[in-house]
Amino acid sequence: MLLSSIRRYPLVAATVAVAAVAGVLSLTPWAAAVPWLVSGYALAIAAWTGVGMVRDLLRGHAGIDILAVTAVTAAVVVGEHWAALVVVLMLTGGEALEDYAANRARRDLSALLAKAPATAQVLVDGDLRVLPVDDVRPGDTVVVRPAEVVPVDGTLLSDAAELDESSLTGESLPVERRHGDDVPSGGVNGQQAITIRATRSAHDSQYQQIVSLVEQATTSRSRTVRLADRFAVPFTLVALAIAGLAWWVSGDPVRFAEVLVVATPCPLLIAAPVAFMGGMSRAAREGVIVKSSETLEKLDRARTVAFDKTGTLTYGRPTLARVEATGGLGADELLRLAASAEQYSGHVLAAPVVTGARERGLRPTSGDDVHEVPAHGVRAHVEGRDVVVGKRSYIATETGRDVPAAPLQPGELAVHVAVDGAPAGVLVLRDEIRAEAADTVRALRAHGVEHVMMLTGDQAATARHIAARLDIDDVRAECLPLDKVHAVQDAAARPVVMVGDGVNDAPVLASADVGIAMGARGATAASESADAVILRDDVSTVATAVTISKDTLRVALQSIWVGIGLSLALMLVAALGHLPALAGAWMQELVDLVAILWALRASRGALAPRGPSAGRRGMRAEAPELVGAGGA
Repeated sequence: MLLSSIRRYPLVAATVAVAAVAGVLSLTPWAAAVPWLVSGYALAIAAWTGVGMVRDLLRGHAGIDILAVTAVTAAVVVGEHWAALVVVLMLTGGEALEDYAANRARRDLSALLAKAPATAQVLVDGDLRVLPVDDVRPGDTVVVRPAEVVPVDGTLLSDAAELDESSLTGESLPVERRHGDDVPSGGVNGQQAITIRATRSAHDSQYQQIVSLVEQATTSRSRTVRLADRFAVPFTLVALAIAGLAWWVSGDPVRFAEVLVVATPCPLLIAAPVAFMGGMSRAAREGVIVKSSETLEKLDRARTVAFDKTGTLTYGRPTLARVEATGGLGADELLRLAASAEQYSGHVLAAPVVTGARERGLRPTSGDDVHEVPAHGVRAHVEGRDVVVGKRSYIATETGRDVPAAPLQPGELAVHVAVDGAPAGVLVLRDEIRAEAADTVRALRAHGVEHVMMLTGDQAATARHIAARLDIDDVRAECLPLDKVHAVQDAAARPVVMVGDGVNDAPVLASADVGIAMGARGATAASESADAVILRDDVSTVATAVTISKDTLRVALQSIWVGIGLSLALMLVAALGHLPALAGAWMQELVDLVAILWALRASRGALAPRGPSAGRRGMRAEAPELVGAGGA
């Protein structure tokens, strides 16, 4: 442990070694060499720091280390070599102190990483073998012992299982699974060993995708130096002015050094990054992975929020309400052919068509020559027939015929079907508005969001119906992915936050100032292109993320001001000659500690519990309303 620390922080070890050698020498006949040893080492570190400071200046960052370098130099010149060494300890120990504080701040993120399984128990030819989790392949039979984490996504082979999936959903109650149910990775098994058949490799499984997001968040380097840069130059100028004035009034150059040793800049260099890491950790505890501290800064200033509809403002689980055949086919035959084509589509509306057919005892048959146009529809050759399923405009284009609008109730959505080049009927679907959606919109407005949009591929009537229920006044319906991108790019009130779910949302999430993906149902291209990923199936977490961002920025600024305020007070005391250089240097270390402890407050919060049942616990419960399912 000691050797690893020395290897990781060699300059800290060197500073402590110099102090120890100097302390021993001071008790020997060679005590006269102590000032030369300490001063020489301090000036060498100051020179090394000065080189780095110049490089930062050339890259456009304020070189706030100029205060520390000047303080060390001044202390050596006036003979305060021990004070200079204490300042050097602050300089060399800054990285170690920041690492310690950051590790404390990111402990909720680290907890997710610590739970990631490294191995899995796989049945191979009847023998149970322990394999690296990355070696598990789809189709393998995996045994999960009591209290172990499910290593990969799979299908339950055992009769029943009880899993703690709180790390995925935030719901504290155990979840019961039955034979044949999907079992997501990351859940903790109950009291009985279970067997699952892997459906995905570890890399593609849900929990590993979450782990990858967490690793990205914990290793990202903060760009929040801008926050400190706002104060760096003024603070430096004020400190130099106080030190220069104290020297001029007293006529004693020692006063100059005494003032500067209490003006060292650790609160500006460390406090803000620690606060942001704490905010990211708190966000993870509330069910959202924020990939960088820059995202928190933008969320704090968000003025426009745009929502996708299906899977975001609605549950994204539409059901088949009815089938209306308008051609020569019967309703069952129309549905069976449509399901046979839709089974090859990954669109959110394809699954309810296939499920609806099976619930009616209809079995989709295989097809060929399948061609899908994202956000439009799918074409397939089924039983010698050309079947096209999708939007009304897509059916009209594919058939070259006018397709009449389907009569719909408020909130319903029509999926049109054509067979052999002629419109053949309509499948009517419904979805439910999320219970927490309306309160989420209200909470965002209370946080200073000026403009709320809904961007959807759905028909205008359905989109307006949902928007009216949620108090959203800017509705963009029948949008293609590129239309959503243009809507976000053209928004006047910025920064713009886009919240979406699904592969079709990846372009708009990437183009927004902050893209937030509803990733509770597994990793998608949307999660990869987003700046933050919600792990719970709960859109209210968007408002929670904004709350955390505002709390984090406030704590970061407070920690900076606390550090600056205490430093200014100590500078004034030193300017009056009441604070010796060595005592002042140690007092500045205390200031650094106070500022960092204040910054760690960002990892704490008193938010109401969140989760899939937020409508019961954290928001006013409302009865879900049936609404039309939307396109991507």
